Amino acid sequence: MAEVKIYDLIVIGGGASGMMAAGRAAERGKSVLLLEKNKKLGEKLKITGGGRCNITNAEEDEHILLKKYGLAEPFLYSTFAQFGVSDTFKFFERHGLPLVVQAGQRVFPQTEKADDVFKVLEKYLTTGKVVVKVGQPVTAITKEGNKIKNVVVGQTEYSALHYILATGGVSHPATGSTGDGFTWLAKLGHTVIPPSPTIVPLSVSDQWVKSSAGVTLVDMKITFYVDGVKKFNKRGSLLFTHFGLSGPLILNSAKKVSDLLHEGVVTATIDLFPTLDLGELEKKVVAIFDNNKNKSFKNVLKDILPAGLASSLLGAKILAIEADKKMHSVTKEERKALVRQLKFLPLTITGLMGLDRAVVADGGVSLAEIDMRTMQSKIINNLSLTGDLLHITRPSGGYSLQLCWTTGYVAGSNN
Repeated sequence: MAEVKIYDLIVIGGGASGMMAAGRAAERGKSVLLLEKNKKLGEKLKITGGGRCNITNAEEDEHILLKKYGLAEPFLYSTFAQFGVSDTFKFFERHGLPLVVQAGQRVFPQTEKADDVFKVLEKYLTTGKVVVKVGQPVTAITKEGNKIKNVVVGQTEYSALHYILATGGVSHPATGSTGDGFTWLAKLGHTVIPPSPTIVPLSVSDQWVKSSAGVTLVDMKITFYVDGVKKFNKRGSLLFTHFGLSGPLILNSAKKVSDLLHEGVVTATIDLFPTLDLGELEKKVVAIFDNNKNKSFKNVLKDILPAGLASSLLGAKILAIEADKKMHSVTKEERKALVRQLKFLPLTITGLMGLDRAVVADGGVSLAEIDMRTMQSKIINNLSLTGDLLHITRPSGGYSLQLCWTTGYVAGSNN
């Protein structure tokens, strides 16, 4: 059954970019219908940044910022010129949500609640009188010539002058990002690069890592090797998980590690004290041992390492000193060996976690097929694309959501 009303715009997908696009178009006086297959809007947005919502990155130099998007950089200047980082700050603060810049230039709402970001967008839709239909999975898109005629939801057909596809990619499929948009776009004639996880945790074979799940190292250095040959290192925050390694530093290493896994056996070493060289760390350890001469190693190690990590390493029996050995009995050789272990703690990388754990996955429509000044398809005259449907790689740190705000706003401004 066809609905009689013909909208100016139908937006398919009620995530970050879809809500921004719908709100912006309605702000311009357009009649807008937003279709979302989940029972609620913004499901993925509400969990981003661990529920804190890393809204953007506060890099002021646009050239530095856009280099973070890799090969997409030259395509993005005209897009970001219309809605960039400063515009994101103005948008949310104008809508009553002050932002704060934290470590790594990551930007969060002052409240550190992703739900507050969602509420701003929800109000944006309400103010613009956007017609929102949730629990409405699009089952088909009908094309006539080089234009979309209508979209089908169950037994109902919805029509518009223009359409914006904002269904997201394939990361976090539990939130509804299951790649539906890629399937439709391929049928409509677009070139779709197959998705792969790019910002994703790493799996390891070492049981002590998994036993340390929940432990965070705020400042450490990890060095990656292939067949024993050093390849690269990064310093920052790391989180041990029940399957391996996560945290910003790991997520931003995943793409490189993915390439290394094709070359040979990938191992890594963790430097638990990156601010100290071997000699300085040994002096620190000697001082702790001297102050605890009659205590056992297992009780002293907790003064050197986080308790959860200390117990896991002791349980794995991989340290140079036995757990029950008294400090006054530790030999110089044992102490030196322990210091080296603390600076070069080894582990073996077995792979990347899958799309179900990916924060971001690449893949999507080639940017050569999109007019990035308007986000309009060069193949389908009345279709625009936003966000994760575009083949753009980027690191964690606010770059993904900024891409959503920018592409959503530009699409909503030009349709």
